[in-house]
Amino acid sequence: MTIAFLFPGQGSQAVGMGKELAERHTAARQTFDEADDALGYKLSRLCFEGPEDQLRLTEITQPAILTASVAAWRVLKEKGLSPSFVAGHSLGEYSAHVAAGTLSFADAVRTVRNRGKYMQEAVPVGVGAMAAVLGMELEKVTAICGEAAQGEVCDPANINSAEQIVISGNTAAVERAAKLASERGAKRAVMLPVSAPFHCSLMKAAQERLAADLSTLTFQNPAIPVACNVDAALVNDAGASRDALVRQVTGSVKWEQSMRLLIAQGVERFVEVGPGKVLCGLMRQIDRAKPCSNVGDEASLQKTLEQLP
Repeated sequence: MTIAFLFPGQGSQAVGMGKELAERHTAARQTFDEADDALGYKLSRLCFEGPEDQLRLTEITQPAILTASVAAWRVLKEKGLSPSFVAGHSLGEYSAHVAAGTLSFADAVRTVRNRGKYMQEAVPVGVGAMAAVLGMELEKVTAICGEAAQGEVCDPANINSAEQIVISGNTAAVERAAKLASERGAKRAVMLPVSAPFHCSLMKAAQERLAADLSTLTFQNPAIPVACNVDAALVNDAGASRDALVRQVTGSVKWEQSMRLLIAQGVERFVEVGPGKVLCGLMRQIDRAKPCSNVGDEASLQKTLEQLP
C-alpha cells in the first residue's frame, strides 16, 4: 500500500500536544529533549503544560508543532511504518524534510523558531491580516483579491481545497476582499485570528532573513520525495528543497494541488502526523475516497496502526 505522511502547520497547536507520546515512547521523549537542548529553553514544558497564550506566539508555535510532529513520526518509524511520500502544510514542510532526511531535526527546530520570529517582525501588528473564504472557487477569489487590493497587497495565501481558500495582505484590503466574497456568493468569509499576514509579498523581509539562515545549513537530497507547497511539485534534491522553503514564505501554499499530485502518484492512504486533524479534514474536501488517519496521541497511534497493513 502506498502511504503518504502529512505534517500539520500553524493553527494545529494545543496545550498537551505530544505529552502522552513522550510519556509512553522513548523516541518521542528524546525528541522533546533534543528540542529543549537546541533552543536553550523548555519547549517541552510549553507544549505539555502551556500557558496557551505563550504557545500561540509564532516563534514558539512553529518549533512546538515541528517537535510534536517529529516526535509522532519517530514513534511511527519505530513501529516500522515508513511512507513513500511526505508533504507538510507551510511550517509542516520542515517536518516533512526532517522525515525525508533532508535536514537535521536540531537545524530545523532552530530555523523555524527564527522563521516565526522573522514573520512576526516583518509586518507591524495590525498592518496585515488573513481571512478564510469558504465555498468559492480560486478564479473568483483571485479576481476579488485583485479588485480589493486598491494599491495594497491582497493575495490567495493557502489554497487548501475547493471549499477553503485563505487570503492574506494589508488589513484593509483583506477586509474589503472578505466583504466582496460574502456579497458575491461565498458561503462564508471570516477574518482569522493570526498575528501576521503569512504567504504574501508583505513577508519579503522575512523571506530574505530566512534565506540567509538556510544558506548556512547542510541539506541532503531527500531520501523520499517531498511534495513542496510553493510549486505543488515533488522535490528530490537538496538545492531544490532549500529553494522551495525560501520561496514558500511569500508564495501561496498550493495544498489542494499538492494532494492531487500525490493521489496521481498512486498514494492510497494518508496519515496526518502531529497535533490536530486539520489535514484529514481538508482531505475529505479534496478526495473523500482517500482514507486519512491522524497520529497525535496514544489512542490515535493505536487506531492508525490497526488500520494499516
